[in-house]
Amino acid sequence: MATAYRPRRPSRFAPRPSKAPRPAAPALPPAAVVDAVLRFHDQEQDQGGGRTLLRLSAQRLRDAEVRAALGDHAARAARVSILWNEREGEIIRVLAA
Repeated sequence: MATAYRPRRPSRFAPRPSKAPRPAAPALPPAAVVDAVLRFHDQEQDQGGGRTLLRLSAQRLRDAEVRAALGDHAARAARVSILWNEREGEIIRVLAA
């Protein structure tokens, strides 16, 4: 004959599991920065499989045209890379340091 047991209630004095704070995810770069990297990139690294890593060099960031497009985000654009799919013509991932 089976008996049903009620589940134990946790003691109010028992230690509760602590919730560890989650590390804050880095904020995504503004769309203007992603657009500028796509339009003005001067460094391309073939990643294989039809994928290319696009970046702006320090020299290109000093150009007046690029500075005008980026404004205050020029420093941030130096840390952004875009993984580009050549076959589909679309962004695979935006990498921001």
